[in-house]
Amino acid sequence: MNYLKLSIYTLLLAVILAGCKHHEEARRPISRASGSFMKKSADRNKKLVASEEDVIKKIIKSNPKVKYYATKKGYWFCYDEKSNAETGAPKKGDIAYFNLEIKDITGKIIYSEADLGPQTYYVDKQDIMMGLRDGIKYMKKNEVVTFLFPSHMAYGYHGDNKKIGPNQSLICTVTLRNFVPDPAQAPTSANAVKPSGSTTPTSKPAVAKPAAQTKKDTLNP
Repeated sequence: MNYLKLSIYTLLLAVILAGCKHHEEARRPISRASGSFMKKSADRNKKLVASEEDVIKKIIKSNPKVKYYATKKGYWFCYDEKSNAETGAPKKGDIAYFNLEIKDITGKIIYSEADLGPQTYYVDKQDIMMGLRDGIKYMKKNEVVTFLFPSHMAYGYHGDNKKIGPNQSLICTVTLRNFVPDPAQAPTSANAVKPSGSTTPTSKPAVAKPAAQTKKDTLNP
């Protein structure tokens, strides 16, 4: 009887150990495959960025009379119309009103200003093209700027699901018509500190509002 019990226990232990070993061996290739995939993906992205930047640099080199400015975010821009009279630029909390034209990297129009219509952008509070989100803060009122965006600063690997394809570099021309503080952020009399002992109610000052515009997401022209 003891011999039978010992045989059963030995068999069960062998099955458990075999199962653990099989489980460990089955998981290792998945881990190695995952790491390999991530490395290959990162390498592809680096090559893609380098390839797009080479094309953009060739465009810049082919236009020696045009002054292009490189940015820390990895895109370039030039001024079509520069304003020396204006000093301020849009900042977080402002509402920017602009026109936009989008071309592919060869200069073919994808979306014209008429296609997109007037654009309204709540600075740093709306999800728009990453390059425009940063680039518009370089601009002053009434300036016209052309941006050269590699795909990672444009619509990335997914495109816009319409006319802009995956991993597509873009040429965007922006005309900044105006920008104003967001009226919703303006302080009201309710937040003002009343003088000590004062009982006279203060009237709420009128808040100037910009002309009504349709709030449009540049990501969905």
